[in-house]
Amino acid sequence: MEVRHARHFKEVERMNTAELRENFLMESLFQKGEVKMSYTHEDRMIVGGAVPSDNGLYLEDPDTLKTDYFLERRELGIVNIGGTGRVLADGVEYELNTKDCLYVAKGTKEVLFRNVDDATPAKFYFVSTLAHEVLVTKIMGIEEATPVHLGSVKESNKRTIYKYIHADGIQSCQLMLGMTLLEDNSMWNTMPAHIHDRRSEIYLYFDMEPNTRIFHFMGKPEETRHLVIKNEQSVISPSWSIHSGIGTGSYTFIWAMAGENYTFEDMEGVSMEELK
Repeated sequence: MEVRHARHFKEVERMNTAELRENFLMESLFQKGEVKMSYTHEDRMIVGGAVPSDNGLYLEDPDTLKTDYFLERRELGIVNIGGTGRVLADGVEYELNTKDCLYVAKGTKEVLFRNVDDATPAKFYFVSTLAHEVLVTKIMGIEEATPVHLGSVKESNKRTIYKYIHADGIQSCQLMLGMTLLEDNSMWNTMPAHIHDRRSEIYLYFDMEPNTRIFHFMGKPEETRHLVIKNEQSVISPSWSIHSGIGTGSYTFIWAMAGENYTFEDMEGVSMEELK
């Protein structure tokens, strides 16, 4: 578990590229036979990746949390971006195909990640947030998720948002999680940009070719910065920051939010005139 401390936007304005990447980018979440995690003080979110080997991988409680087990005071959202896999939550088995989502409730003492076929291993991406009550562990396939169609071909941002964990989907305490698929020849995500001052957000970019790159824009609207991101890398967006990007090729991304308000519409739009 690595720890990322919260940064004030005045600090970020003075950061060079290496410092931006060190503070906000997770470059290698998916390592075979390992669970890799990063704890950010932005709304106390944990982001991680698990690529099981022959015997599976347990989601262990690191010393960072100072609890008896990982989900003692937390909830968990998992999306499989690899081959078919299984998650055992306190002995109950859930099979996740590619792009399926599993919510694991607070109080679950044991989480085990497994492959169905070790030749095509699963890749489990997960985000964990603080939780205040015990809800229901539940699985949802992408075909069951609520679709929202946004953007246009003219603006190069025609896309479909699939909402998994939200007020009208899988219930959670504060975690909201979904996936955005862009149509052919649409490369922009979340443009025009927005912020939501009461929530932090984390993106995972994936389904990219080896030479494809995302130019991910962050920072205050009037003082933007950017990160160049490869396939299967994740980026933290503080509440004061825009979070928008454009790819050199096709891609998909998973978004996860946590904070004060539990509504998808809690955001402030940023006009193109404000961006600098």
